[in-house]
Amino acid sequence: MPTTVHTALIETLSRHFALRNSRLETLAVLIIGLVQGRTVNLSHVASQFPGAAQHGSKYRRLQRFFQLIRLDQALVAQVVVRMLNLSRPKCLALDRTNWKVGSKDINILMLAIVTRRFRVPLLWTVLDHQGNSNSGQRIELMQRYLSLFGAASIELLLADREFIGAGWIKFLMENKVPFAIRVKVGQCVALTDGRLWTINSLLRKRRKSRAISTLKASLPDATATLSFAAKWIDGRKGQEGEWLVVMTNNPNAKAAIHAYKNRWAVECLFADAKTRGFNIEDTRMTAPDKIDTLTAILAIAITWAYRCATQTMGMKAIKRKVHG
Repeated sequence: MPTTVHTALIETLSRHFALRNSRLETLAVLIIGLVQGRTVNLSHVASQFPGAAQHGSKYRRLQRFFQLIRLDQALVAQVVVRMLNLSRPKCLALDRTNWKVGSKDINILMLAIVTRRFRVPLLWTVLDHQGNSNSGQRIELMQRYLSLFGAASIELLLADREFIGAGWIKFLMENKVPFAIRVKVGQCVALTDGRLWTINSLLRKRRKSRAISTLKASLPDATATLSFAAKWIDGRKGQEGEWLVVMTNNPNAKAAIHAYKNRWAVECLFADAKTRGFNIEDTRMTAPDKIDTLTAILAIAITWAYRCATQTMGMKAIKRKVHG
């Protein structure tokens, strides 16, 4: 990559991060290496360093960066929003990605911005266990977001079936966070008359058509009344279809279930971070603080790539392929 690009990136980073010049240069090399080499493998990234130093010396310099430097997530999130020039309310997606390094599980709970063109990591928590997150971990992550940007900055929070629970939903309602969260068809709900039903039972007599069914109900251990919307999704290649059921605090449940399709963008983000893009699974690092730093660099690299693409292509819609 030309030295002018390297210098320009260092200049941009120096406005946001209080690092000495050598550390800024290393951070710029990491970002360029991720974009240019499509890998987080430090041995490959080291080749992006300018100068005539030995490759082993450059590699050791990258290792020292991860040993000594911790990038503040709050600052990274503000830089991401500023670089994307997103002043309007944002559509957020909450999800979890994981992979293995040997026998060690790497598990990251991530809050991302998803738009028509962008899907970018914003805040995250490196979990110290495998499997699902709990309500406390989700609440702590959202509290960090709200302290930075406020609830008014959220257009809609999207999440999959993993992210339910009375305490979590109560927190979102109390903080006026608009959400659309998918629930299982076996979820038990309390109707306005107090009777308990599973959603599957309520849908049993509905025709499996493309019409959207809606109802008002609450979770059994919560008092707030929520809106539910269900839509039948046909299976592919002979597979049986299924109900898509979305729970929302938006009175217009149909609008929420239409908006829920944007949640898939966070799955595309994980593909961008993994085998289809930066190959984050190539890392041999397992320490949570180092994974946190790596994720911060990944967030900046993705944002920088999107910003450069926007500058090159403009804001016109990307032409859709024939296959969609």
